[in-house]
Amino acid sequence: MTALPSQTTMRTSLLRFFLLIAAAALAACAAVSAPGPSSAKLTFRRVFKGSSPEFIEITVREDSDTAAYEIRQLDEDPGSLPFQVSAAWRAKMFDLAAQLKHFQGQDLDVHRKIANLGEKTFRWEFGTEVHEAKFNYTLNSAAAQLLQIFEGLARQQEHVDLITRRMKYDRLGINDALLQFESDLNRSLLPEPQRVLPMLDQIAGDSRFVDIARQRARSLAERIRHQHVSGAPGLHEAGDAERRVHPQFERIAKRVVKAPDHSVHLTEPGDGLQEDTIVAHH
Repeated sequence: MTALPSQTTMRTSLLRFFLLIAAAALAACAAVSAPGPSSAKLTFRRVFKGSSPEFIEITVREDSDTAAYEIRQLDEDPGSLPFQVSAAWRAKMFDLAAQLKHFQGQDLDVHRKIANLGEKTFRWEFGTEVHEAKFNYTLNSAAAQLLQIFEGLARQQEHVDLITRRMKYDRLGINDALLQFESDLNRSLLPEPQRVLPMLDQIAGDSRFVDIARQRARSLAERIRHQHVSGAPGLHEAGDAERRVHPQFERIAKRVVKAPDHSVHLTEPGDGLQEDTIVAHH
C-alpha cells in the first residue's frame, strides 16, 4: 500500500527532527568532554643530599587553592600530599614568576665558589609550554622572594605534619612540637599560620594533653587570630638583595641526621618573609 504524500512528508520531518536532536546531543557531549585550557602550574624542588629533609617539592596551580607537597629523605618512597595555599599567596608567587619571565632563559645562579646549598629548581608549566631554572644560590631579588615563600610553605607543612603525629602518637611530646611552631611564628617564617588553627583549638580543648601544651595552644591560637583579623601579616621589612638571600647560607649549618621522628626535618633559616612579599589576606 503506497503511503500518502502527507504521511511521507510527516515521516521525513520526524526523521529530520530526531537527527537534529541527536546531532545537538553529540555536540553537547563533545563540548563537555573537551578539555578546557589548562591552568598554569608552578613547581619548586630542592634536592640536598645529606640534609634533612633531602627532598622538597611543592606544586601550586594558579586557579586552585589545592596544592601538593612532598617532603622526605631520598631513600624514602615518593608520594605527594595535598594542602592549601590561599589566592593571595598564589597571586604573589605567580607575579614573581612573571617578573622572572616564567624562568625562560633565566640564569639565576650567582656562579661563585660557595658551599653546596642544595640544587633548587623553579619550573613553570602552562599547557605545552615548560620552562625551568636551576640554581644553588641566587642574588636575584624576585627569585629570592619566591624561594622564601616556597620554603616557608614547606616549613609550615612540616609543622602541620609534626603536630598531627604528636597528637596521634605522642601526646606528651605535643608541647615540644608547639614550641618549634612558636619559634618559627616569632620569626615570621610561616606564610599562613592560620592553617594550624584547627589543631591548636583541638589541643586547647582536649584534657588528654598536658596543661602547659593546652595553654600554649590557646595562646598561639589567640595570637594568630588577632594577626589574621587585624590584617597584620607579621612579615619582616624588606632589605636589599644580599639580606633577602642570607637565609640560603643559614640552612647549610643544619645538616642533621634523620631520626624516626621527622621533627628534625625542621631546618634553621635566618630572616623571615619580607613585608613586600604579599598583601594582607583577609
